[in-house]
Amino acid sequence: MSSALLPKPQMRRLLARRMKFHLFGAFFVSVGCAALYKFGVADPRKRAYAEFYKNYDPMKDFEVMRAAGVFESAPPK
Repeated sequence: MSSALLPKPQMRRLLARRMKFHLFGAFFVSVGCAALYKFGVADPRKRAYAEFYKNYDPMKDFEVMRAAGVFESAPPK
C-alpha cells in the first residue's frame, strides 16, 4: 500500500557516515575550546605573572616575613 511511497532507509555505511560527521565536529569543538582557554586563561595568567615578577623584590618580601616571625631559622631582628 503506502510502503511503496516511503523510501528505504540507508543501512550501508550508516555508522561510518555518522562517525565521520561526529569526529570532524568533535575535532573543531576541541580546537575551539583549546583556543578559548589559551587566549582567555593562559595568556592573561602569563601576563599577570610577568607583571608581578617585574616589580617583585624577594629580599624585601623575606624581610617582611622575617619581621612577622614566619621563619624559625631566621629570628626577627
